Amino acid sequence: MNAPAPPAETLRAALAGLLDGLPPRQASQAVERLIASYRGATPTDAPILRDRADVAAYAAYRMPATFEAVRSALEAFAEAAPAWVPGSHTDLGGGTGAAAWAVSATWGGERPVTVLDWAEPALALGREIAAADPALRDVRWQRSRIGAALTLESTDLVTVSYVLNELTAPDRTALVEAAAAAAQAVVIVEPGTPDGYARVIEARDRLVGAGFHVAAPCPHSAACPIAPGTDWCHFSARVSRSSLHRQVKGGSLPYEDEKFSYVAAARFPVTPAPSRVVRRPQIRKGQVLLDLCETEPSLHRTTVTKRNGDLYKAARDADWGDAWPPAP
Repeated sequence: MNAPAPPAETLRAALAGLLDGLPPRQASQAVERLIASYRGATPTDAPILRDRADVAAYAAYRMPATFEAVRSALEAFAEAAPAWVPGSHTDLGGGTGAAAWAVSATWGGERPVTVLDWAEPALALGREIAAADPALRDVRWQRSRIGAALTLESTDLVTVSYVLNELTAPDRTALVEAAAAAAQAVVIVEPGTPDGYARVIEARDRLVGAGFHVAAPCPHSAACPIAPGTDWCHFSARVSRSSLHRQVKGGSLPYEDEKFSYVAAARFPVTPAPSRVVRRPQIRKGQVLLDLCETEPSLHRTTVTKRNGDLYKAARDADWGDAWPPAP
């Protein structure tokens, strides 16, 4: 009996069928329009995703990148809490359900899952896509405004991915406070831009103030050591490009890198990384330069040379976003 395909492969296959019957030019035009407007200052009670064609084009284009970014954040969280598995999951502003797929890819098995979003066409398509994965067939897809009026039932895990940018400051505050009150763990992902990082830091501060412990990416729950306005903390997830990606963006590479910022925090004890690689490692002759965020907290560049033996080999294999040093 063949083993079931991994969630990432199942999702790619499901998304590949979304654009059947939709002319490539129409799909490309829909994506270009949605990119220009959907991640702007659009209130959540006026959804830009108007119909199935809009949602299909946007999901086929954006869902793989959201999935990979959220999965990267969840995997870092799972490393900090290896004995914990969420028994239930609520995804706020989840649209077509990329975060639900990412949770399923990180922790196998079935669990009660609720996806809340205001765009009914996105929820409907999310339900259709989820039918491809038995673990997601019983997800509850619920229409709900995401903002100050939000009320949440108790749940183990709340995810909030690429949502805060769409909210006013008071609604962002209300959403994070509602998530903190309802969940044992909260994972928030935003675009890897200075503004996205600022929203993540604001949410991180609120979670810590509510009694949460930061599990990732930070090695500590103290204030971020980056001086405001001088830099921003973000990471990268590699995404396989679909034919639609190539139509819209051009270029010949079979992949692109999704930049994202995130925070993962929990009410229960966690074991964060001793330090985190916060820039792409620089490999030079006989040495590797690693920029690290450390427990102190501080930012520090360390040089690992051939004299360090196995540690040097590990440094050559280290990637942006990895914990350092690697676990034995």
